Amino acid sequence: MNVAALPVPPQPFAHAPAPKPAAEPRDTRAWETARDFEAQFVSVLLQPMFEGTGQDDAFGGGPGENMFRSLLVEQYGREMVKSGGIGLADVVYREMLKMQEQPK
Repeated sequence: MNVAALPVPPQPFAHAPAPKPAAEPRDTRAWETARDFEAQFVSVLLQPMFEGTGQDDAFGGGPGENMFRSLLVEQYGREMVKSGGIGLADVVYREMLKMQEQPK
């Protein structure tokens, strides 16, 4: 069988357009606050997933493992937001800007 004669399957992402730059620069403080809110929200969603897990007998951390589990789950939430999150930060950011534009 001649491998060179086989058809090459199309690569769908080879010609994907580059991401468009943001139309306007983001307010850094508001954006970070929105991302922090999303990270906290994701952490709250993840918390019940870890409540049912017990300590690992072979590598268990003892009482310290229970004390710091919430910090680990919080860090998981932050890492998820860094890698794209669930899109909540964009919505929160837009709403924060709308609230700032409204007259008091």
